[in-house]
Amino acid sequence: MNFFSSALGKNITFVRPAYFIISGFIGIPNIKYYYVFLLFVYIVSVLGNTAVMSVICLDHNLRTPKYIAVFNLAFADLFGSSAVVPKVLDIFLFNHHHIPFNNCFTFMFFCYTCLSMQALNLVALAYDRLVAIIFPLHYHVKVTHRFMFSLIASFWLFVITVTLIAVCLLTQLSYCKSVIINSYFCDHGQIYRLACNDYPPSLVIGVLLPVLILWLPLAFILCTYLYIGYSLSKVATSQERVKAFKTCTAHLSLVAIYFLPVLITFTYMEKIHPNARIINLSLTSVFPPMLNPIIYVLQTQEIKKSVKKLFRIRVKINDQLSIHY
Repeated sequence: MNFFSSALGKNITFVRPAYFIISGFIGIPNIKYYYVFLLFVYIVSVLGNTAVMSVICLDHNLRTPKYIAVFNLAFADLFGSSAVVPKVLDIFLFNHHHIPFNNCFTFMFFCYTCLSMQALNLVALAYDRLVAIIFPLHYHVKVTHRFMFSLIASFWLFVITVTLIAVCLLTQLSYCKSVIINSYFCDHGQIYRLACNDYPPSLVIGVLLPVLILWLPLAFILCTYLYIGYSLSKVATSQERVKAFKTCTAHLSLVAIYFLPVLITFTYMEKIHPNARIINLSLTSVFPPMLNPIIYVLQTQEIKKSVKKLFRIRVKINDQLSIHY
């Protein structure tokens, strides 16, 4: 910590350490087995999300507004997994705990941007289900390709702007308390608490971020399904209600996988051991990207049909090539 003392002694306003130390998984027993698990999760995430994106690109029947949102979710999952897991493995598996000052904020930017986009993408899919079930005759008017592209672009612009503001505010602080971040990545809340000067703007952002990227999206999704259930109870038979909700099973599964672990962790945060809390939070950022493509392939009839069709075409081409040669 000598470089802190020397900097303060020279009356330098901004104290910017050369590096931060990420210590999240240090000291957890048998943690190397968890690193192997993370590597497995990352490989499955990359393969699964790449497969979903490829199927949507190759099958013209899937180029609908709904599957634009599904494609974007797969892209955000792939991008998010690639932003988090390789860096986490590099830090803890290869003992590169010292992360340069600027690199830490870059790491934070990509992590928060991708994780935020995953939540907002679920909002887009919830709106799609709402219009498809409640206003089926107006679906192709209300949910167009242009609308979905505009909605997703606005979400990307929003999360990039909010995350940039959060990161830029942190770069204006002086860090003279410590350089140790007790998390598995460059966590916003952990970093601004290391500052030795006042940090009200960062504190406000720290409160607003969960509201904007977690609680408001979740509230919108819950209200959407409450409205769908209420509307169907008034006009549809029980068989029609079951049929309508079957079209929502994939989306509801994604919502549960993304939000439930976060809700449980935040609800029981004080009662959970710090090590368990860090592992739980790390799972919330790596598990959904792995499970999302599996759920969509298994629970969505259009994608299953498309995969089977593409597989038959591939087999047919291979047979023709073998006959030709």
